[in-house]
Amino acid sequence: MRVPWPVVVVLVVAAALEAAWAAGSGLNVVVVVNQNSSNSLQLANAYCERRAVPPQNVFRMTSWTGGTLLWSRAEFETNLRDPLLAMVASRGLTNQADYVLLSMDIPFSVVDSDSVNSTTSALFYGFKYNSSAAPGLPSTCSLPDSSSNSYCYSELPFRAAPPDTATTNSFLAMMLTDTTVAGAQSILDRGAAGDSTFPTQAVYLAKTSDAARNVRYVTFDNAVFDGRVLGNCPLARLTTDGTGFTNLLGLETGLAVESFPTNAFAPGAIADTLTSYAGLIFGDSLGQTPLLAFLNAGAAGSYGTVTEPCNYLQKFPDPLDYIYQLRGFSLAEAYYQSVQNPFEGLMVGEPLSAPFARPGTADWSSLTNGAGLRGQEPLGVVFFAAATNLPFGAADLFVDGTFLETVTNVPPAAGNLVTVTLGGFTVNYTVPTNATAASVAAGLADALNGQTNVTRVQAHPYGDRLELDSLDLTSAGSNLLLSVSAAAGSAPYLTTLVTAARPAFLDTIASGYHYMLVSNTPAVGDWLQLTVTKTNGIAFSFAATNTSATATIGQLVESLLGQLNAEPALQSADGVYSLDYFDYDAYGQPAVEFYLYAGSPGWPASQIQVAVTASSNLLVVPAGLSRLDDNLSDLQPRNHLFVGAGVSALPLNFTLDTTMLPDGFHRLTAVAYEGSSVRTQTAISRDVCIQNTALAAAFTLLSGGANTDLGATLGFSVVANTNNVNTIELFSTGGSLGVISNQPAAAFSVAGTNLGLGLHPFYAVVAASGGAQYRTETKWIRLLGPEPPFTVSITSPPATLSWPATAGRSYDVLSSTNLQGLFQVQTSLIPSNGTAVWTDTNAELSPRFYRVRTSN
Repeated sequence: MRVPWPVVVVLVVAAALEAAWAAGSGLNVVVVVNQNSSNSLQLANAYCERRAVPPQNVFRMTSWTGGTLLWSRAEFETNLRDPLLAMVASRGLTNQADYVLLSMDIPFSVVDSDSVNSTTSALFYGFKYNSSAAPGLPSTCSLPDSSSNSYCYSELPFRAAPPDTATTNSFLAMMLTDTTVAGAQSILDRGAAGDSTFPTQAVYLAKTSDAARNVRYVTFDNAVFDGRVLGNCPLARLTTDGTGFTNLLGLETGLAVESFPTNAFAPGAIADTLTSYAGLIFGDSLGQTPLLAFLNAGAAGSYGTVTEPCNYLQKFPDPLDYIYQLRGFSLAEAYYQSVQNPFEGLMVGEPLSAPFARPGTADWSSLTNGAGLRGQEPLGVVFFAAATNLPFGAADLFVDGTFLETVTNVPPAAGNLVTVTLGGFTVNYTVPTNATAASVAAGLADALNGQTNVTRVQAHPYGDRLELDSLDLTSAGSNLLLSVSAAAGSAPYLTTLVTAARPAFLDTIASGYHYMLVSNTPAVGDWLQLTVTKTNGIAFSFAATNTSATATIGQLVESLLGQLNAEPALQSADGVYSLDYFDYDAYGQPAVEFYLYAGSPGWPASQIQVAVTASSNLLVVPAGLSRLDDNLSDLQPRNHLFVGAGVSALPLNFTLDTTMLPDGFHRLTAVAYEGSSVRTQTAISRDVCIQNTALAAAFTLLSGGANTDLGATLGFSVVANTNNVNTIELFSTGGSLGVISNQPAAAFSVAGTNLGLGLHPFYAVVAASGGAQYRTETKWIRLLGPEPPFTVSITSPPATLSWPATAGRSYDVLSSTNLQGLFQVQTSLIPSNGTAVWTDTNAELSPRFYRVRTSN
């Protein structure tokens, strides 16, 4: 790691919920599979089954055979980006595809000239080129303006705030991979297992002894403070190089080499380290621990750079990712909101994992599974929020996994009145027209800041959240009371919700500090002087003079700080000490940086004044008198306000024009979204049959069964009830499998190996010459690998054997007249469905014993 220079309440009992998803679901994920990798196929199928990803959301990358390490920008765009964008557009997924999941055996880095990006970041906001790096550093140690991520810190729904430097569609892209399929499957399972479990395990923010890699510690206090204000804070700061943790919900550290027990992390955990090459997940990671170590130890997601980044804070996750996760955001949302410049960073794990999402419940009024629909069908569904502060703000309808329409939006109603009382002083805000939760938060912040001279509180809006900071140094936060309310005002109804994190402001546990840099090579006679003035006015002065022609600036500074730390009068709670010393001499730069810390936590203690002066040959930054409050925002008492939009009970009545859909079998899915930036999803589905015309078709499985051998060839028959047919098309995972034109009947053969191990849906669409269409029922078939143990049943006479079989798999039937003797193969057979039957027509009268095995 090289270091740079520095509306209506409906009383109805909800039915059991079919599915409840966090801010994003399988409906919103495009799964990318490398068609040339059986591992990629198998993992993608497992992901689709676990997360209910519609089959049309699978993109098959067919032409890549170049390995898993890297590809050129041209190869990336030709094989993945461009066909992916075309697929999203052609399948009508533009309004719903927010996530991209790369299913192993896909290159993790993209290279063009001297610039290296991760594949996930290139899908997130496009390929970024290096700008000029500092002298003596590699070109990858740059921070180009174009690489800034505007989605970072936004606390907005991803669709409302995609990165503004993206040149095409932007996706929350993550790679799901490991050295084995089983390992990658475990990452998926742990990520999904953590959903909505509201874990209480700790998150450790570890400051290590590795000065070049522990630089994120300056961001720890802010995240810890936010977590304490939220009231469910699992974040804890600690100073350690240890890695023998167990059952953590998260870990943010900075070490080059680490090892963890297999149970280091709880389901849904986020964990990473700040080091140069953690993103080199395969091949040579140059002696550093790759991010897969965190995932293999139980984490659901991790991050690492794929090239030398230098230790820019902007290139690594801010610990606020844990705050976003606490709010209910998904893992991918939390990560991408926490990295300002992620172009060199690889994100690996389960993007939908959301341990703190709180979905509601729902019921499809009178619509039952299998209901027949025709014409203009009135439908009703009602959603109930999990809590009054988690209202529903919108609802969509999906048909067969594809977005059809927005059923309703419930924005903040124009004229609603929001009232905030701070320390007895009241500020009112009226919601304008065309408002959103975020715009109300911004407007409310402006209203509060217009009264700062009275309230002594500053408001900072972040999406739908306001951070409130006390500006009153003389009063503890516990003395500053906060109350909020919302009323309908001039609107006919109330759909604006404002809640406070706590009734009074919270005081900090952080200590104030001041950063200093001293540089240049000292000559004989050069000197440094440090003056410290305590809050009681007592001053102390320390000096160091260079007497050696070979002395370094580091030695001179160490002498000065040694005197400071040895002064007994400054070792008390109202004192000051130096820490976090770093000498750049090892990097060829005559410079030293260090921090001066207040002896106790809190804003008042940070009012100690310090100044470092120097002879003219030496440079001190910053110059002049300063207080120990560089981290002022971490010291001021703090509170939060949250703005929401919608209602806690959302009854919807709407009409579905079934004539716009093919006749036949469909799944209707209603999805309601939390009226906050988190937008946790609550969804419920019904399977229905539409019949507006006489068109119909019979869909038959000719060969294969519910369980079929991967090596088998599946056979399907589709027969329409009319001769006027334009096309018959078969669909499964990944889209169309084949089309037959101008025939009323069609037979399709599908090689199981083209689809891979796992569960697959199969259905057909018949298009008649008059424009009518019919969609058949869906047949679900699981393609299996090696056979698990099975039980054989026998009846007689004659001896008839039967057993649960995998269609398309070959079985040997063996027999013997002596249980201890040699068994001989009597026959081999390949069942065409899920039950195998064989009768021994040549059985002798003497006792005979049988065995059945899969053929070699």
